[in-house]
Amino acid sequence: MPSLKDKGVALLGSATIDMKTAATTTIYTTPVGKVTRIHHAVVRDATASLAGGTSYTINGLRAAFSLAGLTTVNTGFYVVRSADLTEQLEIAASTAIALTVTTGSTAAANATIDIFGFTT
Repeated sequence: MPSLKDKGVALLGSATIDMKTAATTTIYTTPVGKVTRIHHAVVRDATASLAGGTSYTINGLRAAFSLAGLTTVNTGFYVVRSADLTEQLEIAASTAIALTVTTGSTAAANATIDIFGFTT
């Protein structure tokens, strides 16, 4: 029986990430023999305000977006989508989907990033 990840938009992966320190953290890796199409991401459960966090990237979804407005601790969340009417590319087999922090939050903060999409 096929996995929901192969037949519908589903939660592909989730990771709690340091949103202040410049780094790249893998959230999901496309399985061997498959490709992934990312639908959206949810940034949630921040442990502190993400004010000052103006440059984050999720490869395969969106580059250089700001989370500086996510200031409600623990209950606020952002939905991140690609820019409207922008061509997206499939994520190849064995390729990591990751969040890169370039200019992170002013305060030390972690947040959970959920990646939604499907593999075929």
